[in-house]
Amino acid sequence: MTYNAPLQDMMFVLEDLCDLGAIAGLPGLEEATPDMAKAILEEAGKYAGQVLAPMNGSGDSAGTGFDNGIVTTPAEWKNAYAMMVESGWNSPAADPEHGGMGLPHLVNACIQEMFHGANMSFQLCSMLTQGAIEAIEGYASEDLKQTYLPKLVSGEWTGSMNLTAPQ
Repeated sequence: MTYNAPLQDMMFVLEDLCDLGAIAGLPGLEEATPDMAKAILEEAGKYAGQVLAPMNGSGDSAGTGFDNGIVTTPAEWKNAYAMMVESGWNSPAADPEHGGMGLPHLVNACIQEMFHGANMSFQLCSMLTQGAIEAIEGYASEDLKQTYLPKLVSGEWTGSMNLTAPQ
């Protein structure tokens, strides 16, 4: 599979429709200028096209496994995950105080669109992690924030979805 990120379209939306320049004037987002966003999205596009897209099919063909208490994923996923967290793509909108990039959610939405477009099955893990990070950042006590956020933002831990059925 090949994937080419629609960077020109994304920058049009960010600059002309959403006024990223004005968003960069908000406290804490001063560095989120259109030029910085463009550079970040270009790098995210490379990761999506060069790393995520080529391994997209393995999520379907190899799938995940569970044997003797060990979860396995397609072989190339481990390295792709390590690259993702090393580059900060695991938590682009998370507070820098906990190791995140502190990007506006608007820019993160573009990153997530690229990653999901290139390889949705792989990206679901960090999507759940980002949801957990947002919930903890917004609503948890300081003790819980200090316990969970550094490990979630660094990628050492991941978020999950735990569902139960009413019956």
